Amino acid sequence: MIIGDAVQSVFSIVMMIGVGYILTHKGWFDGNISKLFSKLVVRVSLPALMFSNLMKNFNKDILMESKIGIGIAFSTMFLSYGISILIARVLKIPPKRKGLFQSMFALSNTIFIGLPVNLALFGEKSVPMVLLYYIANTTTFWTIGVYYIRKDSGNDDGEGIFTMNTLKRIFSPPLMGFLVALIFIILKINPPKFIMDSCRYIGNLTTAISMFFIGIIIHSLHIKDIYFDKNMIVLLIGRFVFCPLLVLTTLYYFEVPLLMEKVFVIEAAMPVMTQSAIVAQAYGADYKYATVMVSVTTMASLLFIPLYTILLSL
Repeated sequence: MIIGDAVQSVFSIVMMIGVGYILTHKGWFDGNISKLFSKLVVRVSLPALMFSNLMKNFNKDILMESKIGIGIAFSTMFLSYGISILIARVLKIPPKRKGLFQSMFALSNTIFIGLPVNLALFGEKSVPMVLLYYIANTTTFWTIGVYYIRKDSGNDDGEGIFTMNTLKRIFSPPLMGFLVALIFIILKINPPKFIMDSCRYIGNLTTAISMFFIGIIIHSLHIKDIYFDKNMIVLLIGRFVFCPLLVLTTLYYFEVPLLMEKVFVIEAAMPVMTQSAIVAQAYGADYKYATVMVSVTTMASLLFIPLYTILLSL
């Protein structure tokens, strides 16, 4: 029964992505709509979803129990990033791609794709666990990740890892929604019903719009842009095999809730962050390479999400 429910949840995800793909093929969605969806989710629906779900599913006791989750998330993130640096050296990744390779190997799309997937698989109770992993992932990306991607361009602008710009990027709208909810929970503030209902309705847009966005990304992928060399294969192994297994192995040595274990493994098996391509373009790195990997790993995730969901259900 559990496996059947998991498979059906994955099918619902695939169906929503398929609708996005078909509507893109018909000309309803395009690049401009893709940008609109991205802004709508990250700046509007996700913050609302964070706030409403945390107010519903979080309390002080869960908050105290979550400390170990944050520690595990950061530990596995730093370890996987360190290993990605070694692998990039062994494979002799070109300088214009080295920082990108490291970031794409170690870090996943935890919020834009990861949150809707976990919502579909495990329900609203998974949201606090997703946010714990998200905090570690986004902090690592906007500090270490962006620092090395900037170095890919060959133009050292002298900006360090920890700057005011870095802090602004870390404290994104979704994270601010998370922090505001935490403050309300700690201070025991109960917002009026109309505010909670509004946040819940707006937050419910997240899953469908995110899946439509993935459909647009997959439709934009051109076969001629894909080169399955050893570097791409290693990156795929890192993203979908090494990182989830590293998280699973680490969790084995700690007593954590079963839901946290499932969510963390699924989060670790998400595709490459879409921000990788955006940051690469902004700093003059190989953004076309990043775009291809975002698309390829997004398609590959349709195979690995069902696999990990079934394995975690056994």
